[in-house]
Amino acid sequence: MNTPTLNAMQTTRPDGLPARWSGMIDQCERLVGHSLLALINRVAIASIFFLSGRTKVDGFLMVNESAITLFRDEYKLPLVPPELAAHAAAYAETVFPILLILGLCTRLSALALLAMTAVIQIFVYPDAWPTHLSWAGALLYLLGRGGGYWSLDRLLVLHRR
Repeated sequence: MNTPTLNAMQTTRPDGLPARWSGMIDQCERLVGHSLLALINRVAIASIFFLSGRTKVDGFLMVNESAITLFRDEYKLPLVPPELAAHAAAYAETVFPILLILGLCTRLSALALLAMTAVIQIFVYPDAWPTHLSWAGALLYLLGRGGGYWSLDRLLVLHRR
């Protein structure tokens, strides 16, 4: 019968990795935790949508004619008039990214932008799936895990307790 020696058991972790990597892996997990990942994802995805939204408005939220023309000529969403689609996109691309940056209503904002990503992927740019998949990855992380330690969501939960 072949039984492992005590020395052999001490050199591997339960996940099969060599024990010498254990300390480094544990440090990486502590350093790059959920809160840092959530903050980076919130800022990264918010900046993409916010900058896109800024191209559709003049001033704060005055939807410009070029945005309506874009929805009429290029985006052409089914069942949605271009004027309505342009306004909805401009508002969504302004409000939800701001909420994400603040970490306020993080999951709701991520869900809204994920739905918008799906619409863009299906109806507007179906060949841009690598870009949309990266957006979806960041948004799904936020949807599943929330805004993290550095978010207003967390402060509101602590305040309610």
